[in-house]
Amino acid sequence: MDRETPNIKKWTVFYPVYINSKKTVAEGRRISLSNACENPTCLEINDCCGHLKLPCAIELDKAYPRDFMQRGRVRVLLKREDGTLCNPAITSRKQLMLRVAELVPRHPGRVKKQEPAATSTAGPSKSSKGGKKKR
Repeated sequence: MDRETPNIKKWTVFYPVYINSKKTVAEGRRISLSNACENPTCLEINDCCGHLKLPCAIELDKAYPRDFMQRGRVRVLLKREDGTLCNPAITSRKQLMLRVAELVPRHPGRVKKQEPAATSTAGPSKSSKGGKKKR
């Protein structure tokens, strides 16, 4: 992949905002709300592109122009220089966004993050002292 690194500028740009369900279309979301996922990260998108057998590279120092506090983007190679598709199942940017948005919620790091949060919210339910005040 070292010889492809100079050509990375011609690869498709994929910002996490494109598939974020928390964003509006005006803020940069590019797929429907029903297909979008909640707060994807560059690392999750990179892993999903790797799962789809697409060459990709993360650029953490880049920011989304509409929201410069959102750092990072992923470069993905959809078509090789000779015009052949890297993955015949994915022919366009839109299909890539939809497939990645399907895969991100099932990402192993995301599944592990949600399990402890679900157990910790049920635990401290009786920790506060409540009830009537004594006079």
